[in-house]
Amino acid sequence: MAANAYSEYKKQSLQTLTPMEIVVKLYDEAEKQMNLAIIAIGEKNYAVANKSLQKTQDIVNALRSVLDMKIPMSKDLDALYDFFNRQLVTANVKKDVKIIQELIPMFADLRDAFAQVAAMPKV
Repeated sequence: MAANAYSEYKKQSLQTLTPMEIVVKLYDEAEKQMNLAIIAIGEKNYAVANKSLQKTQDIVNALRSVLDMKIPMSKDLDALYDFFNRQLVTANVKKDVKIIQELIPMFADLRDAFAQVAAMPKV
């Protein structure tokens, strides 16, 4: 029962987020998944690493799919998301922690930028 209540709470709280807050949550989850992949690779648990990196790719693809290409910055983000995807595939194939570690600060910077926009007063 408690697990069901928590699940309902999470569902409800997601429904009240703004689109920008959802983007921030997606970046948070991507960072979490990359960190899990690093740990899994260190433990030679390649199945978990693969799953985490694929989840990260799913997040990048979700972010990419909602870009409004009429906005000039979206083209830059699209190219960046393409780069992220290629790096994630390479990291996954090679089980290369260094590639993942190089991506994490890039995700963090984007997350912080979107968080600042989300925190701006609505006009």
